[in-house]
Amino acid sequence: MFDIALSVNACVRSKTRADIAWMVSPANGVNAIALTPGGGRIGTMFDGAFDGVMVDFVNRKLPTGRLLTVPINDFESTISGLPAGTEAKFLVVPADHFDPDTWPALIDRVPVAVVIHLSDDEVTRIDVFDESSINTADPEAAEMFAKGTSAVAVHSDRVITVLFPITRLVVAGQGPIADAIANLGQTLGWNVSVVNRNDLAIGLLASLSSLDVAIIMGHEVEMSSRNLGGALDGEAGYIGALGSTKMQQDRADWLAYQEVTDLSRVHGPAGIDIGASTPAEIAISVLAQAVQVLKNK
Repeated sequence: MFDIALSVNACVRSKTRADIAWMVSPANGVNAIALTPGGGRIGTMFDGAFDGVMVDFVNRKLPTGRLLTVPINDFESTISGLPAGTEAKFLVVPADHFDPDTWPALIDRVPVAVVIHLSDDEVTRIDVFDESSINTADPEAAEMFAKGTSAVAVHSDRVITVLFPITRLVVAGQGPIADAIANLGQTLGWNVSVVNRNDLAIGLLASLSSLDVAIIMGHEVEMSSRNLGGALDGEAGYIGALGSTKMQQDRADWLAYQEVTDLSRVHGPAGIDIGASTPAEIAISVLAQAVQVLKNK
């Protein structure tokens, strides 16, 4: 839900209906989508395998949330990777039924426990706890939260969803090195995006938090400099700039013309000096440095 919180918060503030859907069984995933009655979709869940089912339900505009049971068909199985015939369970809840402070907290990447109370399959109440209030939650929710990882527990009368943010890695660039960095980031369990379109990259880079990693690469000075500026506008915990010393200086000069002179957060040329030469070695060098920086914050 962290990835959709900014857009959902805007919907709630403008009193635009948005329904939040996330799977609670069998995958225990924490990816969620927000759907609007007009057909809009924010975020992604299992590569869109269940979007049609969710849209059909959301278009009913029910006044309360529901726990949906959906038998997974062959088509959905092929896209999602979940076994055909399995009964998947989804919660679909209007965004404005959450405490309004929930969405700003998720924007700030605050860990939360969401307890959805049920009567049969109807949502009757939503409780949201953070670190300051989790001691008032029921013992199971508190115990799950204390483990420090995202998890879901489904019961007949309630569903507990614990959400802990994971590191986001945004790689602005393309090519074998970008692919190697992305693959290693996925191995680390990070949420990885590789983008080459400048307009998309700048927005993603600027949205990163202190938990996150921005990697800037590319031989085109203006584009890579704009991306570097986008990362500096955000709060990324690690900013790595690949390229030669000359490229680093060219980017610094370009940014200086834009009155951006404080590059103290930029690690460039990025990476720990291990004599890396292949894409895989470079990826190890760069992400090892990123992990080191994030761990020392």
